Amino acid sequence: MNIKGIAASNGIAIASVFKLENTKLVIKNDKILDSEQELNEFLNVLDISEQELLELRDLTAKNIDEEHAQIFDAHLQILKDPAVLPEVTSLIVNEKYNASYAYNTVCETFATIFENMDNDYMKERASDVRDVARRVIAKLQGVIINDPTQIASEVIVIAEDLTPSDTAQLNKQFVKGFATNVGGRTSHSAIMARSLEIPAVVGTFDILSTVQDGDILIIDGYEGTVIINPTKEEIAFYNTKKNEKMKLKELYKSLVSKASISLDGHHVELAANIGSPEDVKSVIENGAEGIGLYRTEFLYMNNDDFPTEDEQYIAYKMVLESMGNKKVVIRTLDIGGDKELPYLDLPKEMNPFLGHRALRLCLDKVDLFKTQLKALLRASKHGNLHIMFPMVATINELRRAKAVLKECEQELGGSYKYKLGIMVEIPAVAILADLFAKEVDFFSIGTNDLIQYTFAADRMNQNVSYLYQPYNPSLLRLIKMVIDASHKEGIWTGMCGEMAGDQIAAPLLLGLGLDEFSMSASSILETRYLFSKLDKNEMAKLANQALNKSTNEEVYELVNQYLKK
Repeated sequence: MNIKGIAASNGIAIASVFKLENTKLVIKNDKILDSEQELNEFLNVLDISEQELLELRDLTAKNIDEEHAQIFDAHLQILKDPAVLPEVTSLIVNEKYNASYAYNTVCETFATIFENMDNDYMKERASDVRDVARRVIAKLQGVIINDPTQIASEVIVIAEDLTPSDTAQLNKQFVKGFATNVGGRTSHSAIMARSLEIPAVVGTFDILSTVQDGDILIIDGYEGTVIINPTKEEIAFYNTKKNEKMKLKELYKSLVSKASISLDGHHVELAANIGSPEDVKSVIENGAEGIGLYRTEFLYMNNDDFPTEDEQYIAYKMVLESMGNKKVVIRTLDIGGDKELPYLDLPKEMNPFLGHRALRLCLDKVDLFKTQLKALLRASKHGNLHIMFPMVATINELRRAKAVLKECEQELGGSYKYKLGIMVEIPAVAILADLFAKEVDFFSIGTNDLIQYTFAADRMNQNVSYLYQPYNPSLLRLIKMVIDASHKEGIWTGMCGEMAGDQIAAPLLLGLGLDEFSMSASSILETRYLFSKLDKNEMAKLANQALNKSTNEEVYELVNQYLKK
């Protein structure tokens, strides 16, 4: 029996089932006699939970990377959220409710509010709130919840969903893969699975109720398929496929110090996306030719207050110096939408992804913007700095941002060497790319947002997940417009969204003339190998055929058939 889901992390796994089902916590609304003792016990459990989360953060930073470890910074903020604790305390002290009931009531109220807001960040935040609440309530009740660290034999984990806490504790020695009922390619569990290099299929809807402990499964993380109790022939086929992929992986490692050259000698720059200075180690280990996206918002999200100019300068300097003369594209603050700062009091919006975020926010809070720009300018002498503005929608916005940057130069005094670019993630900018190209030194296409804005579909909403269509001819035509416009003005175009590391999209993007591909560091060597087998002129012909197809599926089949030759 086969179950189809979403391919979340590449790889083949064959092992027996381990069902990671949530231990049911029974929460009663019993009243208590000694509220002082109950409150003290609750606060003590919070301290114990805080220590556990700090240990999980360290484990994640060690086993994955700093960017993923910051998920637990968010959990730590939730744990002692100043909006939560007073309400819980009031329910315990004034209403005499037991701590489990009080904490669950308040957390569930917040989680439900977040869950009903129609954007990616809030939905993920709801899951995080429940993850933290579950940890605390289990301790209050003395209940031992499922612990992935206790897995001691080779298994494939099956669950409704995997929380960040679960995923961070998966031991690669024993956990060979996982499949979940819910989730998408951009969910926490999927992103962390790719970093851990554990094969994963998510969004299967009902695999937890379909399989039983002891069943044998095959997880195909390339195709998004789960095979239950496979035949000997199926096992042999997938073992062969797995061995072939492992041989390729060893081959990829030999390309670390090589340039990214197509079969006909065309150089393509392969860069990496990072979230913190600590991520540079992986960038160098995987042979990236630069950094195509430094997401500076993590510097803000990991603080209790706005980072100072000096704090930012030190972080930017570290990255620039680590990369030597290689290009480093640093994106200015992209907060809002799916990212919030607890210390930045912004009014709630009906649709924050289309609201007051990124450059729009920075132009409204110019002092905040200037602090970052001055730190960037000061750091520019330490490397090859490229400054990039996110979420640009109009020429006037861009010109206002450029004017603020010039003001910062004048206020600092002296001259500064850098390149200036914008992210192309709004269709209006792609359509007007010929005029934007006269104003900047480069473009970087942010496909995660460009796709969801082009198709008016929340990429985290499973009901419209079919509209996440990176190969759709309409999107490819927008991308071609941007690349052609940039080349006409003598500037380059890169791509820093998920699509840049997509092995089906990459041949098309090569053919369309994309200059720089920026992706997770773990995808660089596979993409470098792919390009070494492709002729750019042939890819131009293939891309032209794709532009004239009608559907995402037709384009996928076109490229897939070509790659199978």
